[in-house]
Amino acid sequence: MVPDDTEVRTAPQPVEPSTTRTRGRAHVVLPAYNEAASLPPLLRRLADVARTEEVTAWVVDDGSSDGTAAAAEAVRGLDVRVVRHPVNLGLGQAVQSGLRAVLADADRDDVVVVMDADDTHDPALIPRLRAEVARGADVVICSRFVAGGDDATAPPHRRALSRGAAVLFRRVLAVEGVRDFTSGFRAYRVSLLRRAAEHWGERLIEERGFACMVELLLKLRHCRPVITEVPLELRYDRKRGPSKLALRRTVAQYLRLLVRDRLAPAPYRAL
Repeated sequence: MVPDDTEVRTAPQPVEPSTTRTRGRAHVVLPAYNEAASLPPLLRRLADVARTEEVTAWVVDDGSSDGTAAAAEAVRGLDVRVVRHPVNLGLGQAVQSGLRAVLADADRDDVVVVMDADDTHDPALIPRLRAEVARGADVVICSRFVAGGDDATAPPHRRALSRGAAVLFRRVLAVEGVRDFTSGFRAYRVSLLRRAAEHWGERLIEERGFACMVELLLKLRHCRPVITEVPLELRYDRKRGPSKLALRRTVAQYLRLLVRDRLAPAPYRAL
């Protein structure tokens, strides 16, 4: 799934076990490109969660030039592991590298959480995500479009894109229980990701840009997962760097993905 020269480093900051923690670990994948300013406050919020939850943060440094990896490794009080891309490969490959690293390390009872690294997602939702998985969900989406969700702090063009994509995908795609197809904040059951990774291998995520989150969801649907959504209050006001979303390119990626999904055959065997 990732280039052979991808490097994984572990910062020597393990979290002491707590008798109050729930069963299993939350592996938090953070795809990061030039996020040296945003990562430390986000990782400190994760460290707060780690006081009552067992958490490992996997920062995928996607060819950053601003010291993103060093900023991540400098955070104390949290188990932080850095996956390095020597060059920028895009969001899709960063997510895929993070998932591959986690699946090589995770236990059966663990949960994989993917979040944006720009501090716009609140790690305080992680206990609720794990509770949803414990109740039977295979995928839990932090949604801006359910009661209690909100994206008022996002720029107008991003809000328009997210809403337009949500309407389009709900009408065209039959994925039960999903309103927010493009949310980058999700939790996955480890066994579900392992089944999908065994089937698709290097092709689990082929999109390089923001469409990768929709692509992954479309492939996972062949595993017939139970999908639930919880409200997400997007905190775009905490973002410290420029947006990496290219509007026209992302729209083109979404449309291309829809066409490819229509033309691609279903898996040849049950997943």
